[in-house]
Amino acid sequence: MLLAHPNTPVGVERLTEALWDEEPPRHARTVLQGHVSRLRAVFAQYDAAAHGVELLTQGPAYRLRLPEALVDAHRFEESLRFVRRSVDPGEVVAVLREALGLWQGPAFAGTVHRAPLEAPAQALEELRLTAVEALARAYGQLGDHGTAASVLRAEAAAHPLREPLVAQLMLALARAGRQADALDRFHHTRKLLADEIGVDPAPVLIDAYHTLLRTDAPARAHPDADACADAGDRARAHAHADADNGTARPPAALAHAAHAAPAEPAVTPQLLPRRPRGFIARRDELAALDRITTAVPGSLITLTGSAGVGKTALAVHWSHRRRADFPDGTLFVDLCGFSPTPGRETPAVLREFLLALGVPVERMPGSPAALGARYRELTAGRRLLVVLDNAVDSEQIRPLLPGGDECVTLVTSRDRLDGLVATDAARPVTVGALPAADSTALLAAVLGPEPVAAEPEAAARLAGLCDGLPLALRVAAARLATRPHRGLASFVGELADEQHRLDLLRAEDAGVAAALGLSLRHLPEPARWLFHHLGPHIGATLDTGTAAALADCPPPRAARALDQLAAAQLVVETGPQSYVLHDLVRLFARSLAPDDEPAGLLRLLDHWVQTLLAACAAAEPGGEPCCALPPGARRSAEIRRFADRTAALAWYSAERGTLRATVDAAIAAGLHDRAWRLVLLQWPLIVWQVRDGWVPLLEQGLASAELDGDPAAQSRASALLGWVLSEEGRPEEALARLERAPDLAVRAGDFEGEAVARINLAVALMRHGDRQRPGGLLADALALAEREGLTETVTLAHQHLAQHLISVGAAAEAAEHAARGLALAEPLLAAPRRVVLRTLHGEALAAVGRTGEAARQLHEAIREARANAYEEGEVAARLALDGLPEPERGPDPAPVPVWSAGARGRSPLSE
Repeated sequence: MLLAHPNTPVGVERLTEALWDEEPPRHARTVLQGHVSRLRAVFAQYDAAAHGVELLTQGPAYRLRLPEALVDAHRFEESLRFVRRSVDPGEVVAVLREALGLWQGPAFAGTVHRAPLEAPAQALEELRLTAVEALARAYGQLGDHGTAASVLRAEAAAHPLREPLVAQLMLALARAGRQADALDRFHHTRKLLADEIGVDPAPVLIDAYHTLLRTDAPARAHPDADACADAGDRARAHAHADADNGTARPPAALAHAAHAAPAEPAVTPQLLPRRPRGFIARRDELAALDRITTAVPGSLITLTGSAGVGKTALAVHWSHRRRADFPDGTLFVDLCGFSPTPGRETPAVLREFLLALGVPVERMPGSPAALGARYRELTAGRRLLVVLDNAVDSEQIRPLLPGGDECVTLVTSRDRLDGLVATDAARPVTVGALPAADSTALLAAVLGPEPVAAEPEAAARLAGLCDGLPLALRVAAARLATRPHRGLASFVGELADEQHRLDLLRAEDAGVAAALGLSLRHLPEPARWLFHHLGPHIGATLDTGTAAALADCPPPRAARALDQLAAAQLVVETGPQSYVLHDLVRLFARSLAPDDEPAGLLRLLDHWVQTLLAACAAAEPGGEPCCALPPGARRSAEIRRFADRTAALAWYSAERGTLRATVDAAIAAGLHDRAWRLVLLQWPLIVWQVRDGWVPLLEQGLASAELDGDPAAQSRASALLGWVLSEEGRPEEALARLERAPDLAVRAGDFEGEAVARINLAVALMRHGDRQRPGGLLADALALAEREGLTETVTLAHQHLAQHLISVGAAAEAAEHAARGLALAEPLLAAPRRVVLRTLHGEALAAVGRTGEAARQLHEAIREARANAYEEGEVAARLALDGLPEPERGPDPAPVPVWSAGARGRSPLSE
């Protein structure tokens, strides 16, 4: 009642009349208030106010306030008003098909039968029939009389006594070359009028009948059959006319044809929505659909993907493109699986399909089982395309699968529909985000090519911020199209702000957040619960351990929930317990995060610190950790495992951007004790790719260590930053940092940090040309590391002492230090360290004349460098080998399989 009168007060008396036929109960007003209260609860549950929907009390009345565009009946009536003004039949067809597509069964179906509701329901039904008749006329004006007849056929079956509709159907059949069927339709209707209500046909039906009998009737679609068809039709027409006048009795065969119930002619349903406008590319997906339907007759295909990725547009576009391959027609239904409206019930969908297939209302089966059986019977032996759009799960689909072996069924869903794959051999086709080029092409299709061509970089950036999601791109383009003065670059600047991105990607009732919210609403509770805790997550990659840390739950529970989110396409599974969370989905999760989000961020940071500690241990086996967990850190139940150094360095490299963003988040939250740890624990990658722009990150780490008041952290950050500055050729800045590091370590009582700081300072001084101080610094570092039992640091000190002693001409002493370091480096430490030590050992041995031993060491260094893809180490060892007398060099080492794909970069000279 409220929807039938939107934005209008509806009095309690009218509502009472609608609810109770007879005397209402004594407490009718209380019951009515209960209904209103429950409605308001439903509205609150689905955040109706965000869409402008509100149920208001106005004195003794209630008013449902809402944008009228949200009401399907209003949009339907607006479409009818539009086509009345249109003179373009093509435009009329497009608008009316879309308008009639809003209908999902009789108006007010499922409600009580009361006069206050029956009147508007009948009015709407009358408008619907008017629209059907107008659609058929428009098809006729386009010359498509067969489609006009198909449109009218189902409605004539449902309304056999609506004479204007039957008359229009007769003429459409005749113009499509089916004059015999048209004549049969007249006589069937004439008999029905007489039997049912005892009246003769109205003038509109008689006029149509006489039109069929005139010699200048419209030409047939198949002129080759004119001779036979004309004779038969004329004989049939004259026989019927004579019988009506009482002047003659038709021949027995014609008499039987006139009085027997006519067989229902085959109907070719065409229920597809209009072809989507601005459809872009999808070459791979279209090719996959073509390939499957060509190879597998009667295919069942699932098109699955996340909200807003364009599954329906793809399905409808492909269906129009291949329409000629399905001569028996196309069935289409929106199952409303992920939609604000309730999902379509199977019996209602089957009735709709049977009507489209020509089953009259009076012959419609009564039970769901009988409806399904009749549907499968009618689709058997046909070549139909059945498009089941927006399905919520496999169970919703199975009763709607056709019976024909040559019928193709195309299902779209945000769920992966694994059940259909398992039980019905469905062939899955995943619909992903658009590539960058196609995303900008979509923007150009909506905005026009000029704005995109004028600002190509901004267009590419906009496509990236929209994650290649067609819904987001279309909404962004719609906002730009209505505000052309803003320009692409200006809008991209606004969109880059994560706080407001989802708000900007909303246009009236369409938007990314609304689409994602519908996906989330249909998920099981565990998945919804986990999703609400993913807001603090940083970066795209997500594993089970990280999800468990964010939600503070056991990893098995997080794993089950992630699997449910992956099935709903809210996260993308990329490997065992590994997922990707796209930016717009992450921002939506952040908008839903509970009030304790800071606690979630803290758990995430602690999880990252523990993961980095594990990565350090794998990347530099045998080394001491450069820091411990911060006080009060929450230990994660599951930490990523790294098989070896290669795996750890590959992970460091892949996660570098995410780690940088994590440091920024820690600093923004004032969690400096976490921030500097997140920086320093990246040292294995920093020393491996030392000239790769690490200075800003290390300066952040040093600043956080100072704000945290931790001198040990300041020492290590200064030492690492100074060494990187030295490698970048910035000696003055490097020495300014490195000179402070040993004293800070002494103040903190950090013996390992002090030793490392002295080594790094010595290396920088050596590069700066100082030949005096490095020896003392390195000797002090070696003594300190040996005293404290720091094997890795002892090895490092031996390495740099060997290098220093070679440079000052003390080759014998250098060879001794290289040998001692090499003995410690086998087999515990990382291979690159051994390559450097072997090379130094070889150079020192060569300098004291032991060239044979030198050659053996250098050959082994080359072999191990190749095996670990350590290019710089191989180059250094080969240069040293080339410096030996030719007879002493020996043959090159045999090639070895490269088992390590470690990052290429500077040798790891320091921690």
